[in-house]
Amino acid sequence: MGQFDMVKDFFLGISRSRISFIGGMLVTITAPFLLTYMLADTIWHIKNPYSGAAVYLALGPVFLGGLAMVFIGAFFFRGERDTHLFTFEYMRRYFTKPGMFHRLRKNIFLIVLLTSVNVAVFSMFLYRAYHYMESTSFCGQFCHTVMQPEHTAFQNSAHSRVACVECHIGSGADWFVKSKISGARQLLAVVADTYPTPIVTPVHGLRPARDTCEECHRPELFHGDKLRITKRFLPDEKNSAVHDVLLMKIGSAGDRAKSSHGIHWHVAPENKITYRSTDHSRMVIPEVILTEADGTQTVFRTPDADELFEEATSADEMREMDCIDCHNRPSHIYLLPDDALDLKLAAGNIPRDLPYIKRQAMEVITVSYETSELAHDAITNQLNNWYKKNYPQLVKTNPELLDRAITGVIAAYSENVFPKMKVEWGTYVNHITHGPDFDIGCFRCHDDMHESPDGKTISADCNTCHTLLAIEEEDPAILRTLQGQEM
Repeated sequence: MGQFDMVKDFFLGISRSRISFIGGMLVTITAPFLLTYMLADTIWHIKNPYSGAAVYLALGPVFLGGLAMVFIGAFFFRGERDTHLFTFEYMRRYFTKPGMFHRLRKNIFLIVLLTSVNVAVFSMFLYRAYHYMESTSFCGQFCHTVMQPEHTAFQNSAHSRVACVECHIGSGADWFVKSKISGARQLLAVVADTYPTPIVTPVHGLRPARDTCEECHRPELFHGDKLRITKRFLPDEKNSAVHDVLLMKIGSAGDRAKSSHGIHWHVAPENKITYRSTDHSRMVIPEVILTEADGTQTVFRTPDADELFEEATSADEMREMDCIDCHNRPSHIYLLPDDALDLKLAAGNIPRDLPYIKRQAMEVITVSYETSELAHDAITNQLNNWYKKNYPQLVKTNPELLDRAITGVIAAYSENVFPKMKVEWGTYVNHITHGPDFDIGCFRCHDDMHESPDGKTISADCNTCHTLLAIEEEDPAILRTLQGQEM
């Protein structure tokens, strides 16, 4: 035994243990790739979700498993030569026999060095793996087909520079654990192909609005009104541009104003609004309760409230109103076909010089297609055929005009419709706008049908939230006044 020191015994144990030997091989093979990728990711922040998955979700666990196998095999090694590695009798020999303690110090130094290297690699791996699984590319692109609609809508939103985790995962260990449990369940659903199509909006799975929205937006500090000017295009030959001009009564939730008023009156501290809906989607709200600062309560109910709640299979519990009740799609915004085309026309992605392009585009994109590929082919063919038939000279002299229009129309469709996930026009409702249906958004409550016992109603007057200064006018007088032009 004297000619072997602790390190030799340790590596002898590894070489004679199949478990340790396999673990050592795994560590030796994976370590260079793992360290190289983590270093590159730290410096250049690699965005590819699949290479990250291969390293952090596959290669990393193999490396860590190899380390565990090395130590398990070494500690439990019992071969032809019983070393009893790290037993009390084994260690006592180094402290009691002359000359052995000097060798022990060298061995301890080597073991501490190797352990420190492993701890450093392990810590770096956990840090990089954590940030990878919190990245937008992982959330939106790893499960490409499933998350493609949400990721595409997110990229086109005003919050596209806000990481997914900022809204979907709260601070603290409890929210972290909740998110990972939820993520594991969703991953199993993807693997087993049991996920719903379209993906259901996680109304109840989001963090409270005051923990998310109000990290950046503080309604109590808003003040005054906001002018909103929207450019639209008519489905005529010239694709005529018209304007909507609205004065939005944003108001304030208090603090810097004498009293809360305007739209943000709803979330003022002195006005607690609670409501009860018929299901988790919160589309039908038969009962609303206003609790004022002095504790006075006013209950507003629709005439059929009792009947609706009786018919509901899973009526929601009472909920306090917050930002998300109106801004229910702040990041994942799907436009309606008219709005999607107007946006492309305003940006120049679809040229207005092409006669009737708004009308013809509306016709081809509002058809239901089985796949995105079929949709793209149909849009291209139908627009090409129509313009070659009705405007052959224009197509002949300026073919790039039609090509640019087709590209823009396909983009308007592809950014909002995803047949494979059964996401069509209007699948996801945005409550901040009215759209073609006047039973959503504000009108879930503001319908003149919610009445209190003393006869008060929740008003449906449009001027409650905004003043209409111009609607679909080519040259609004109010706009010329605001721009300083002569009348």
